[in-house]
This record gives sequence, C-alpha cells and structure tokens, in this order.
Amino acid sequence: MDASSRTPVAGARRVVVKLGTRVLTHDDGSLALGRLFGLIESLATLRQTGREVILVSSGAVGLGQAALGLEQPPTELALRQACAAVGQSRLMGIYEEGFSRLGLVCAQVLLSQGDFADRLRYLNLRNTFSRLLELGVIPVVNENDAVATDELAWVEGRGRPVFGDNDRLSALVATKLGADLLVLLTDVAGVFARDPREDPDAPLLSRVDDVTKLAGAISGASSAASRGGMLSKVAAAEIAARSGCEAVIASGREPDVLTRLVAGAEVGTWFPAQAGLPARQRWIAFASAARGALHLDAGAVRALREKKASLLAPGVARVEGEFEQGEVVELFGPEGGLVGRGLVSCDATQAEAWRVGQAPAGTRNHDALVHRDHLVLEPS
Repeated sequence: MDASSRTPVAGARRVVVKLGTRVLTHDDGSLALGRLFGLIESLATLRQTGREVILVSSGAVGLGQAALGLEQPPTELALRQACAAVGQSRLMGIYEEGFSRLGLVCAQVLLSQGDFADRLRYLNLRNTFSRLLELGVIPVVNENDAVATDELAWVEGRGRPVFGDNDRLSALVATKLGADLLVLLTDVAGVFARDPREDPDAPLLSRVDDVTKLAGAISGASSAASRGGMLSKVAAAEIAARSGCEAVIASGREPDVLTRLVAGAEVGTWFPAQAGLPARQRWIAFASAARGALHLDAGAVRALREKKASLLAPGVARVEGEFEQGEVVELFGPEGGLVGRGLVSCDATQAEAWRVGQAPAGTRNHDALVHRDHLVLEPS
C-alpha cells in the first residue's frame, strides 16, 4: 500500500493527538523525557506547517505518584485524585517548557464528565477551543482526575461515564471540534488480526473498516499505569470514524511516528472516516451520560432497524433507572445487547405508565417514547 491510499490522513488540517501513559514513560515507569520532547517537536512542526493541533495527554497520575514516592500505582479513587492534583502541574510544566522553546504557546484544558453531559457546557467548550486555535495556541487536554469520578451510573452496576480514560476523551474532543484526524499513540504498533500476546505471529492490520469484525483480536486489559487497553483505543477510533473523522492507532515509541503518519505513510492501523453523524446525533450517541434504560422486545428492535421507526411504548418490556423528560436513555434488545441511545419524551414514571397502557394525560399510547429524529442506533 502506498502513501496515496491514506490521502485523507495526509490532508488533515485539524489534528487531535492522544499520548498514552506508556508512551510518556519507560517500561520501569520513569518519565521518558527524550521521547516526550521528540513528540513535542513533532507536534510543533505540525502547528508551524499550518495544521491546528490539540494534544490530549495522560501522565498526571504517574507523575504525582513519583513525586509522592508511592511504590505502586494508586487504585483507590481519592489517592488517584491526589496524585493527579500533584502531577498535573508537573506535566504542564514539561509541555510549557518544550513548546516555548519552539516558539509556541500551550494552554491547559481540564475536562470533567459534566462538560460533555450538559449540552450548554458542551457548546461553550467548543467556542473556547475554537478561539485558542485561532490564536495559534496548542491546547493540552486531560481529564480533570482531581475531581472526576467514574461513578456516574444511573443504577448500580449499569450505565457508564461519558469517559473514564483519555482514549474516549480524545475521541469526544475530536468529534466535538470537527477534527479531521485523531491519532492515538500507544506502546504497540497498532491493531493486530489476533491478540499478539497469544499469537506473536499475528499480522498488523493496516486498515479497519468494520470494528465488529475484530472480535477476539483485541483485549480490554490495561497496564498498572494506565486505564485504557487496546479495546478502549479501538472504541475511541470507532467513535471518531462514525463521526466523520479519520483515526489512526500507532506506536508513539517509534521514531518520527507523527511526521510519517501525517504524511500519509502506512503507519499503525487506520480507521477511515464514515459518513458523519450530525452534531446533535453525535452528542446523543457519544457525549451524553445515559440516565436510564428501556428494554425492548424483538419486534421493537426490528421496527427501529428495518423500518427506521420511532420507539413506541408497546415495544418496551421494561423501564430501568430514574430519568427526566429530554434526558438520554440507552435502548437494549431482548438478549441484552445495546441497540442505541435516544432522548426520551417523558420521565421514568410516565414511561412505565405508558408502557402498561396507562397513557399520561394529553398523550396517546401510539405516541413515541423516543422519536426517530432523537435516536442513534448502534451498527448492526
């Protein structure tokens, strides 16, 4: 495959680059300063040659752990947040020093789940990023670990946070800002046809068009120093691709990886952009926290997928969670698989009454619980 096959990657003008903890550190956990400053130089070159660059960086927790003299990576939430608070200023100090030496200004942007779950904050955040990029600044983004929590489930054991690692965060930043390219740099060469830990001869996949065909090839296992494994990186790449953004997973430990990648070279694994979802559908699908669930029967699932219908109350077998009108709920099929997400037209109490045939005042049983225009289905 020649470079021209990745012309969309080479043509990217707005680029989001995510650096994983395993890129920023040696195998013993110590900071890989030489590698980090090399990546800073590559990012600066991208900016100086006319591209807009946003950096999403892990590493604050690890730097805080080292500064506090902790022998093991923190797992308890409060200790992890304390390490993040200590390490974040140190991480930004490194980036500020590196970019300033190259004549560039960087800015720290710490995000929490609410910045994406609340649509007004979501829109205001876009304006801030846009102005920073207009000013030639390189935003350096991290999850606000000092205050963030993964415990955003709407019922114990269910639901998920908007993001819980910087892989998903980087995908949301890329899709929110209309980036052309998301680069996820890690410590492996990309996605392999089979798990390379079990099959060392597994070939590297240069291109992935259908993530559903990767079953068994990737693992969600993460290292002690980082939260995201390859599974989370593939999920992030899928979010970007479904939103109309090119995505590449590659090794940040390879020399000049960014320079070669953005030139269109066959580096890592490429997830080509698909027909992008409109902005509101992207927010429903990826950027909002689900507040409940509607469990559907097989007929309702067929109607949604085959007839492109709205979700009607008779197709709901069970209502779960406590949600209000206009909030996002997840839709599950009879086998428990995620069918999609949508904005619900009533609260949980009304949805349950509607489901059993007791329509709230002013409504009819055949009115939509989730209208088709406010629904995003998972790929079948």
